[in-house]
Amino acid sequence: MSTQARPGWMEKPKAVTQVGKVVALVVVVALVCVPFLTILSTSLASQGEVVENGGWVLWPTDPTLDAYRDILNGGIVTHALGVSIGVTAVGTALSLLCTVFLAYALARPNVYGSKPVLLLILFTFLFPPGMIPSFLVVKELGLLDSYASLVLPVLVNVFNLVVLRGFFQGIPEELYEAARLDGASDLRILWTIVLPLSKAALAVVGLFYAVAYWNSWFYASLYMESDHWPLQQVLRTYVVAGEGLTDTTTGEGTVSAPQTVQMAVLVIATVPILIVYPFLQKYFTKGVLTGAIKS
Repeated sequence: MSTQARPGWMEKPKAVTQVGKVVALVVVVALVCVPFLTILSTSLASQGEVVENGGWVLWPTDPTLDAYRDILNGGIVTHALGVSIGVTAVGTALSLLCTVFLAYALARPNVYGSKPVLLLILFTFLFPPGMIPSFLVVKELGLLDSYASLVLPVLVNVFNLVVLRGFFQGIPEELYEAARLDGASDLRILWTIVLPLSKAALAVVGLFYAVAYWNSWFYASLYMESDHWPLQQVLRTYVVAGEGLTDTTTGEGTVSAPQTVQMAVLVIATVPILIVYPFLQKYFTKGVLTGAIKS
């Protein structure tokens, strides 16, 4: 009895190949984890230990929370953290709401004006407005130094809209017809049928919006005064530009070693997103690929 040779991709990998994969995986994990561990350890180190180790500490011998106490004592970082949380929460909710309604309208057939509106939306994706026109529009609308300027100019993202539209189009038409035979309105169909079937896409799009709002600093640098900055703009000013953190109301600055304070601000700005990602990871592939393929 002869046996047919299996294709190369079905053969059991050799021991050398398996060892190479393990080594590559360990190296990649180390490249990701060691820098973050260094940042976290430096933020927890004492001033003397940071100076002794040349500004970086891989493992603190005497951990302390002095850097976090200094920047979270009600000063500019505390205020910036509150601004970022508020803008992210409100912006994500409004963006998700507007994107769902617009995607649902553009996904349904025979909606008057849907094709021209879709073309206009895609045009803004291919030809985004420049910095100066955007600033002039925000200025003329009276939104300068207003938290609305961090949300309204980026309220609907075209990519997220296309993903949701494609997902809505993939829902069987028979469900819509059955709901209409039962006397359901468009809003009721959206609430009771479309949204429950689109949890994966909604989770992905919502996370994309939340990450974008949380990491946004450019619009704050254009439209906001320094005492209304979100956390990412404070982080950029203090860590990248190397400027000090001084409370505009009291005039007091931080007292910890600059390196520990910089790393503490960086940890505070990074950890919230790292906490959210694992809970929504399972929706990523299903939500993005399904919406992209069917669009």
